[in-house]
Amino acid sequence: MSASYRGNLLSERQALEVARAAKRVAVLGIKTADKSSQASYYVPEYLQSQGVEVVPVPVYYPEVKEILGERVYRTVSEVPSSSSLCIVDVFRRPKDLHQHLEDLLQAKPKCVWLQSGISDRDFEEELAKNGIKVVSSRCLLMDHQRAVRQSSL
Repeated sequence: MSASYRGNLLSERQALEVARAAKRVAVLGIKTADKSSQASYYVPEYLQSQGVEVVPVPVYYPEVKEILGERVYRTVSEVPSSSSLCIVDVFRRPKDLHQHLEDLLQAKPKCVWLQSGISDRDFEEELAKNGIKVVSSRCLLMDHQRAVRQSSL
């Protein structure tokens, strides 16, 4: 197998550029406002405050229809124009990632971003081999803030 897919496994510099340029982000595993002290709520809340369109894709909360004032979708591939998603920001345990692989491959977002502490080499390589850029174990909030600061210098 060719190693050409490795170019889709992004470096820190590339991750910062993706974070800075993001306009539409689906958040897989987003929590509701009653969990506002958890990163899976306050990271997308921050992104929304910065003008990024946030698309909630919770794993739990089947009764919830909106989060952050936005319509909830149950899978990433249900999101209208899912291929126009700049990032799917993932808040799932590494052991739970593979249950989302087919959905992500079908949705074909530009980038799948695994939050700090989330990594699974096989999962990441499968996405990369299918043309999806991957950021692993990085905080999108911190990288977005850093990228914005750097671009304003």
